[in-house]
Amino acid sequence: MPPNKFLLYGANGYTGELIARFAHQYGLQPILAGRNQKAIETLAAKLQLPFVVFDLHNKVALRNALQDVPLVVHAAGPYDFTAQPVVEACLDTNTHYIDLNGDMDVFNMLLNYNQQALEKNIMVMPGAGFDVVPTDCLALFLKNRLPDATDLKIAFAILGSALSRGTSITTLLKLGMPGAIRRNGVIVPEPVGKRGLSINFPGYAKPQFMMSIPWGDVSTAYFSTGIPNIETYTGIQKSVWYFLKAQVAFNWLLRTSLVRSIIKKIITSGSPGPNDTVRDKALSLIWAKVSNAKGKSVTATMQCPEAYSLTAYTILLIAQKIIHGHFKAGYQTPASAYGEDLIMEIPGVSRNIEEEKK
Repeated sequence: MPPNKFLLYGANGYTGELIARFAHQYGLQPILAGRNQKAIETLAAKLQLPFVVFDLHNKVALRNALQDVPLVVHAAGPYDFTAQPVVEACLDTNTHYIDLNGDMDVFNMLLNYNQQALEKNIMVMPGAGFDVVPTDCLALFLKNRLPDATDLKIAFAILGSALSRGTSITTLLKLGMPGAIRRNGVIVPEPVGKRGLSINFPGYAKPQFMMSIPWGDVSTAYFSTGIPNIETYTGIQKSVWYFLKAQVAFNWLLRTSLVRSIIKKIITSGSPGPNDTVRDKALSLIWAKVSNAKGKSVTATMQCPEAYSLTAYTILLIAQKIIHGHFKAGYQTPASAYGEDLIMEIPGVSRNIEEEKK
């Protein structure tokens, strides 16, 4: 098999199709894979790419598909259900694993495979897209400038875009569940939106309001930096934040199958995700701050392409590195494997650091 090939499972999903479409820009040729035969065949014919159709629960078919490829890009969520069978098949076939996951619980679950991955000399890297490449790299960037940092706050805002159908459904499964932060090295639950803050980004006159959420960096930034106290935030309208702060009163309702089925019908009736025009105009803003026990702090911001486009680019950049033999065995985050400047290899990314404060 030519050295530029990898298996792309979930190719017919919104982000999977973007990865398939952009792969030629990185000199790569994905083998399209998924369980929906009609969708996979149609996409393969459109892009003139090879394909294979199977269900992840078919252990024999999954392992057969991985036998002759160095890498699988796993793009079929929800990862709570799909990550484990794929990573276990990768361990059986000595295949590198990367995915688009952003779920803190899935990061923690895959971390348990670190020793087996080391023994097999393969890399297991969840979160190789917008979740969590830019935030992970910015966290390490700041840690390297304040090595004794004890606290990290990370925030992001996506301007001019929207969630894909797959991301929306994954989010739906978390409705009514608690959020989380990291305190003294331990992940502890707290209500989503408990904390709010306003952030000024360079070039923007109006501050962006952010609320606390259980973003993947609560898990990954600790692995990458060792900083024991971590909070993560996302941009939201302040009026919505006030509404969500009352969420605890109706969490029981959000967890019911009836409410979730109604919301899922609304999600699936919409478009799969933002179109090319929307993505080209949209952008992502990242902010992070570290501080130490003496009160010294360092802050940095980053501007990136739209989240889904960025995901396709970072996935393909990392895939290219792995296929060319540039990888670090075991469980890895993007920054632990490739350093703080990985994100700077993506066109359209800029990074600014503020003066250190005491």
